[in-house]
Amino acid sequence: MVEVTPEGTPNPNAVKFTLDRQATDQRSETFRAGSVPEDSPLGSRIFALDGVTNVFLTANFVSVTKEPDAHWDELLPAIVAEIEAFYE
Repeated sequence: MVEVTPEGTPNPNAVKFTLDRQATDQRSETFRAGSVPEDSPLGSRIFALDGVTNVFLTANFVSVTKEPDAHWDELLPAIVAEIEAFYE
């Protein structure tokens, strides 16, 4: 099972999720409205969650930005679940 550690950022609408493995095989990936889902399978899964506006993957972490009116108490467990499911 993948280990996921959420960490706050200076932006209250963004959280960094550090993983115990690589988040992407490429340099970095950004997934947002207008992106092609096949370009970032993990990013696509997270972006599909209600309230997520941007997903950035690089090295061993995923950064997720939410809409200002979305709530982290609902999104955090959903994002962690999507990351865990992706690596199963």
